[in-house]
Formats: sequence, C-alpha cells, structure tokens
Amino acid sequence: MTPYTRNWGDPGDPLLLCLHGIGSCADAFAGQAPLAATCGRHLVAWDAPGYRHSPDPDRAFTLDDWADAAADVIRANGGAADVLGVSWGGVTATRLVLRHPELVRKLILADSSTGSADPPARAEAMRGRATDVESLGLERFARSRAPRLLTPDAPSELIDTAAQMMIDSVRMPIYQWACDSMADTDHTDRLAEIDAPTLVVVGDQDIVTPPERSQALAAGIPNAQLATIADAGHLANQQRPEAFNAVVADFLGDGNMG
Repeated sequence: MTPYTRNWGDPGDPLLLCLHGIGSCADAFAGQAPLAATCGRHLVAWDAPGYRHSPDPDRAFTLDDWADAAADVIRANGGAADVLGVSWGGVTATRLVLRHPELVRKLILADSSTGSADPPARAEAMRGRATDVESLGLERFARSRAPRLLTPDAPSELIDTAAQMMIDSVRMPIYQWACDSMADTDHTDRLAEIDAPTLVVVGDQDIVTPPERSQALAAGIPNAQLATIADAGHLANQQRPEAFNAVVADFLGDGNMG
C-alpha cells in the first residue's frame, strides 16, 4: 500500500517527511514548501493511509501501523529523514522514532501531545469524536470544528480551508481508528528513549492541545527545544507559516543533516 504524497524540492536532497493531523491531509503543508529551498530539503507530505487520496488499509489500523507506514515512506525515499508531525501526526512521529529510531535524523512535533489516553475523560472524548461525525454529518462537524483550530481573529478563508481539508480527507471507519489510536496512546513514560534532536513547536493560542501539553513533551524528551508561535492556534504551521518555517529552518540548519 503506497500512500499518496505531495512533494516539494529536489528529490536528491535530504528528506523532510511531513505527517498531518487527524482531520487533514498533505495539503496542510503547502505553506512549508519554502523550507525546500531555505533548508535544502526534499519535502514529502503524505495523505495518511485511509485519508483522502491514499488507499484504505485492508484491516483496522493502530498507531503502530501508521508509524510503520511512515517508516516505509522514509525507506522508499532513501532510508533516513527529518520528520515533522502536526497534532496526531506528531503523535505518529513520536511512535515512529520509538519504533524505528535509525530512520529519524531530527524530529519536529508541532501542536502535539503525548497522546490522549490520560486522563480517561480525554480518551473518551477522543473516541467520541468519530461518533460526532456520524451523528452530525462530516460537513457540519468540520465546519463547527474548524474555528477551534485557529485563533478567533483568523481569516474566514483560512477557516474554510481547514474545514474543506477535513471534508475532503476524512472517511469512516478510518477516522474512528485514528481517534482510537490517540485514545489508546500515552507516550509520557517513553519520551526519555528519544535520542533524535527534537524541536517542539506550539501556537500560543492553541486550545486543542494547549501549550502546557507541548511543554510536557519538551520536558520529557532529552535536550528538546521548545518554540512558541505568537498569534497562532492549533494549526500554527498553516496560520503563521513564515514564523513557523523560521523556527524549523533554524532547527534544521542550512542544509545541515544533523
């Protein structure tokens, strides 16, 4: 099963693999395209298996399965990569580096967390999100949720884009599996195992995974750096791409493979 990907930059450059959030797709990283030139990277952003243009898995997927699928993408593109994960994509990236540490040069976790298993009420709410999609209908759910992913003053076009990405990308039962994968996960006790240089990035107005959850990530990962994006919500990479790209470029270095 080969996931659909969008690509920016020279395929001969070091790989930067981008993993989207639970209601999104590869297009969420269009604003990061300038990193190809500024950092000398080949950006590859996937539609996760079961999302938008990617084929559906032939069985129920767990977080391990999505992490292993990401590992396959890295191997197919040269054997090691810097990895940028947003939200659920960050949790997937964390599992990826824990399962396949030899494949991850540098790790960037944006507006992410250790998972949603603890406390139990958070896990229950995560599992129930897919039920809300089924009861409300995907379009109504997406348009009600999209404003929460950005700041209150976000342009209506950006809100519409976030909603449309969800409408175009999510389908059942894959979305339920993705929600379950978050509800089943708490990486807190394993963060100390991560050896890859790590940058944790968070929008200062993120109400979905608030800054304190990113602070916990950074505190648990040895020598991790923490960067805050001003005037940004949960989709900091989409809402403030220039500021987001600047901290990522500084972390990756000018063509530096780390």
